[in-house]
Amino acid sequence: MAQYKLYKTEKIHDLREMITRSAELYGGEVAFYQKVDGKYKPFTYNRFKSDVDALGTALFAKGFAGKRVIVIGENSYDWCVSYMTVVCGLGTVVPVDKEIPAQEIANIANISEASLVLYSRKYEAKLSELDASVERIAFDELHNHIFDGKALIDGGNTDYFDRSIDIDSLCSLIFTSGTTGVSKGVMLSQRNICCTIENLARMVHVTPEDTALSVLPLHHVYECTCGFLYPMSKGASVAFSEGIRYIMRNMKEIRPTKMLCVPLLIETMYKKIWSNIRKKGIEGKVKTIIAATNKVKPYSARMAIKRKFFAEIHESFGGRLELLVSGGAPIDPEVVAGMRDFGVKIIQGYGLTESAPLAAVNHDSYFCDRSAGLVLPGGELKIIDKQEDGTGEICYRGDNVMLGYYGRPDLTAEVKKNGWLHTGDIGYIDERGFLIITGRKKNVIVRSNGKNVFPEELESYICRNDIVSEAVVLGIMNEKKNDYDIVAAVYPDAEYVKENFGTENSARLVEAEINRIIGEVNGIVQTYKRIDVILIRNEEFPKNTSRKIKRFEIPALVMDDYLEKIK
Repeated sequence: MAQYKLYKTEKIHDLREMITRSAELYGGEVAFYQKVDGKYKPFTYNRFKSDVDALGTALFAKGFAGKRVIVIGENSYDWCVSYMTVVCGLGTVVPVDKEIPAQEIANIANISEASLVLYSRKYEAKLSELDASVERIAFDELHNHIFDGKALIDGGNTDYFDRSIDIDSLCSLIFTSGTTGVSKGVMLSQRNICCTIENLARMVHVTPEDTALSVLPLHHVYECTCGFLYPMSKGASVAFSEGIRYIMRNMKEIRPTKMLCVPLLIETMYKKIWSNIRKKGIEGKVKTIIAATNKVKPYSARMAIKRKFFAEIHESFGGRLELLVSGGAPIDPEVVAGMRDFGVKIIQGYGLTESAPLAAVNHDSYFCDRSAGLVLPGGELKIIDKQEDGTGEICYRGDNVMLGYYGRPDLTAEVKKNGWLHTGDIGYIDERGFLIITGRKKNVIVRSNGKNVFPEELESYICRNDIVSEAVVLGIMNEKKNDYDIVAAVYPDAEYVKENFGTENSARLVEAEINRIIGEVNGIVQTYKRIDVILIRNEEFPKNTSRKIKRFEIPALVMDDYLEKIK
């Protein structure tokens, strides 16, 4: 029986209704903070709503009603105004990754039949391959159109407001860069997006007192829906980070209460905390404090006292951080528990772009460190094609499942069957209803004895060590054995190596340490899961813009080293 209560929340029919209600309830409160001339500048809900209405009215008058509009740029107030303008009565928004090549942007514009691009001047060169028929408006020109729109509204123009919104029609077209190398256009409706916002609100409590630091790219539906739209629905503030390298500085400046993160970021934070503790020579003292405070009850008192004992750590995060929500990839449960030892709560969520983007999320007061979460309220989870160990493919059904893949009914039919989204992820649901993910269907290595090896499990064990920055486990067919070799490619943490091994003979020492670590891993897993070949890399693995490793590129990258190693 579930040991949690769902939070009460308002029904959200569409995004126009949502922003209108937020402006009415929280008009003078800060909706966004953005760095301007070195300082964070506030933008209120009233300002945001006014700018959206005016820009929408102006673009409507220019003939863009019902059109596809690309939005491309860094996380910013202007990006959010552009996105919301399109979805609140203009047409279909096409959020595009600012890091992809110009030709790929042109391809997306052609496939989506985009009529307009709203963009950051910083990425103007990326538009060089666009067809001349696609109009362009830079973010720094929006104020001119907003001015025109306000004049039209003052003159009685209500065309933008009068345009009806069909919540089951295409609202957002998202081309996934993914980790597979295959880009697909995911079609989401307002019903899809609003379903996620509404049901996330039942699991994770957000109030007008909250400030969220936006770190992940807004063109990803994870950050857009959960890190921008959901806080807006509750009157919270969203502050835009200046980038990955400035996160800690921005946290001190903006003092966030909540953040969406990917595991890599959280794991880096955790390793840094322990690295600083060891440098100070207080590891034993810290472990004693953790053990003592872990006995404090109730949970709220335990976390409060931890925040006092580890005040210095919390100050480095701004002093108000209450919750990190991890998504996009599995996170090591030891890191989740370890951060909580310092008074920082982490919960996981799970889903895909195709589920806008949630299928499961841990409740903020009822959670499991190793779980991707409980099924999103209103949705259903099931496991199909179960193996002997009870694991099988995870399927999800709910109002937030995509309309389909744009122009690809064949691909849609492969993953969406009778309303069920076949995720391609492998896992099981435990006796308490928590979803446990064991791996990705396409990553699984099937040994000659029929046993399945999930690389993610081995990677988790390897990456628990401070010397390891990144690790990828893959299977490479060894023709002599007529079986796959389990290969671990490891990228050491350069800072850790320098501090602990110096420069002379460091390569030999690093190799010995990584061999020792792999030996330990092999000692705790079943025989068929043991790592056969270790490859040490001198550079990090290629990643997409959400900092997820492009697994499909790894075999080619390591093949020469592998062949040399098994000679």
